[in-house]
Amino acid sequence: MKPRIHKGSLKAEGLRFAIVASCWNDFLTSRLIEGALGGLEKLGVLEEDIEIFRVPGAFEIPLIALKVAESGKFDAIICLGTIIRGETPHFEYVAGETTKGISLVSVKTGIPAIFGIVTADTVEQATNRAGGKAGNKGYEAALAAVEMATLCKLIKENL
Repeated sequence: MKPRIHKGSLKAEGLRFAIVASCWNDFLTSRLIEGALGGLEKLGVLEEDIEIFRVPGAFEIPLIALKVAESGKFDAIICLGTIIRGETPHFEYVAGETTKGISLVSVKTGIPAIFGIVTADTVEQATNRAGGKAGNKGYEAALAAVEMATLCKLIKENL
C-alpha cells in the first residue's frame, strides 16, 4: 500500500510573509530577522512581499501575529524573538505563554504562524542560535514558513 504523501515546497514566488519580532534583546533578535530575510530572499520572495511588525517583547508577539493573520494579507507569519532565562520564574511565564499564543494563531486562523523564538538559559546559548554555532533560527523559521504556506495552499487548491 502506498498512500499519497503531501508536502510543502520551498518555492516561495508569489507568496506574502509577515515577520512579527520583539524589540527585547534586539542585539540577538535583529540577527534572527536578518536570517529570516536572507532565507526568504534565497527562496525568491520579493522585498515588497515581506512586512515586519515590531513589538516590545516576546509576550506581545501572539496578539500582533493574530491581527496580521486575520488581515488575510499574508500566507504565513514568522514570529521571532529571544527569551533568556533570568533569576526569577519570569522566563517560564513568558516562554510558555508566547509558545501557546503563537500556536493558537495558527489553529484559530489557518495561517501558519512559525515559532522562531529562541529560548535559552544564557546569552551564549542564544547567540549560538542567532547566527552562531547552532545556525540561525530566523533562517530556519523562514524556510518552515515557506514550506507550511505552500502546503496550506496545496491543500486548499487540491483537496
